[in-house]
Amino acid sequence: MALSWGSVLRISVLLILVAAIVLACYFLPVEKLLKDFLLWVEQDLGPWGPFALAVAYIPLTVLAVPASVLTLGGGYLFGLPIGFVADSVGATLGSGAAFLLGRTIGKPFVVAKLKDYPQFQSVALAIEKSGFKICLLLRLAPLLPFSMLNYLLSVTPIRLGPYLLSSWLGMMPITLVLVYVGTTLKDLSDVTHKWSEFSTGRWAFLISSLVISVILMVCVTKVAKDALRKALAEHGGDMNGAVADSPELPVTGDDSPTDLNQPLLIKIDGEAAQDQENHSH
Repeated sequence: MALSWGSVLRISVLLILVAAIVLACYFLPVEKLLKDFLLWVEQDLGPWGPFALAVAYIPLTVLAVPASVLTLGGGYLFGLPIGFVADSVGATLGSGAAFLLGRTIGKPFVVAKLKDYPQFQSVALAIEKSGFKICLLLRLAPLLPFSMLNYLLSVTPIRLGPYLLSSWLGMMPITLVLVYVGTTLKDLSDVTHKWSEFSTGRWAFLISSLVISVILMVCVTKVAKDALRKALAEHGGDMNGAVADSPELPVTGDDSPTDLNQPLLIKIDGEAAQDQENHSH
């Protein structure tokens, strides 16, 4: 399949980004950098701290670096109300940035890989009719890693507004849990996992808090998974990947260039209809 210069450029930028992520994970002291950032927020920024914390989510999310340290740090630095707002807004901004990057730069690469994942094809078909609902349930039920979900959803027909709103609402429970745990910590060494400095009492309090939080998250996840399974079934999808009746993504057998501005599912439906017309003749 011939590639246009635009597609080559997008794929090249994507490969450079992936290489940067791998190098950062292996060679950069990410945990130390995040701790230094939180110290800077605590000591120097004053009322601008929550804003800086929220903005810091953007590069971490785009680079697929786990941001749980920031979430815990928000609870430690600002308490539950302000920390929750800053972390929640930041996580949403980060997911939006990754979504836009995936839709503009990485879409050809991601679409080419979807043929290997019939489960996600069924999710994409369901999103065509119930985008907000499916995205919300995917966020509540952690079936896929947070960063992966940002990029996978970017190639579905869901619009940016419903995506941001459903992501914001769906990420609230886990964000609230982590921020609450952050409020129980005594210093930033706890945020960056120096657990050996914990006293017995703090261990007991933290473990009891985590147990309660896990129980609540399990309940929310179970309800969300049941609702997601029902929603996918209504649109012909199957969480177990049994999607024999669903049209597969035509990404390898078509030599025509991909229109990046056209919603993915419209392209699927259009080609499926054309195939049916050809068979009828």
